[in-house]
Amino acid sequence: MDDLHSINEAINARAGRKLLPSIIVSVILLTLVFTTVVFAKPVFGLLVWLAVMLAIRELVNAYKLGGIELPRLAIQIAGTALLIAAWYGKVSGLAVATAIAIPNVMVFILFKGPKDFVRRAASAAFAVFYLAFLGGFIILLAHHSDGAARILTLVVLVSCNDTFGYISGVLFGKHPLVPAISPKKTWEGLLGSFIFTPSGSALVFHFAMHKHWWIGAGIGIVAVITATCGDLIESAVKRDLSIKDMGTLLPGHGGILDRIDSVLFTGPAVWFALELITHFKL
Repeated sequence: MDDLHSINEAINARAGRKLLPSIIVSVILLTLVFTTVVFAKPVFGLLVWLAVMLAIRELVNAYKLGGIELPRLAIQIAGTALLIAAWYGKVSGLAVATAIAIPNVMVFILFKGPKDFVRRAASAAFAVFYLAFLGGFIILLAHHSDGAARILTLVVLVSCNDTFGYISGVLFGKHPLVPAISPKKTWEGLLGSFIFTPSGSALVFHFAMHKHWWIGAGIGIVAVITATCGDLIESAVKRDLSIKDMGTLLPGHGGILDRIDSVLFTGPAVWFALELITHFKL
């Protein structure tokens, strides 16, 4: 038992997190996602809303640690409006709601006082755009006649990128990708993502989306870039605010935002790609 404990501790140290709790949480989340998107899309929409609300809470708390005070409730109301607009008004509703919500949040902040207005307003606008606007594309993917297959595609893309990038990085990682932002992310891990994500994407496009495999492979390459950038953006925010994790809600992962950062950047890319496929009948 001591040997097994030592091995487990060595793996955790190498990975930078507790692996077993991380796997358990991932399985639970995936079960919730696919059960609701297949059998109860409104419940899935509520799960997305809950995730975005919790992520806003985490980001606002992180801002506070960095000396930036923001009205959390106002941002959450704006985020809720964006997600409702995406559900009922599709992409045009999401766009219009964003154009209305961000200026209103900025005016609300102005009425709280002019001190540090630019800093607070920019931070609030970033929060609304980053979490609610980008999160709205997950709603757009799900609230479609083929919503289950579209969400499956998104999950496979992000999971392949994160999982195989993580495994490749743990096993072979020696050369940091962007050490000033994310010291544990390596070029070897990125290469693993580029090898396996297009393969997984090709399979899901062929068997679930019933589209050409080579289209899926191409989108898989794009997804590696968007997912990696999403992860780096969140890491940069944490570095700038001098925090390790956005929260502690999910054992082995950190906060909600630590779990959905790649999804937020990849969702719009997948939605746009599928819209192009539909438009050009590929």
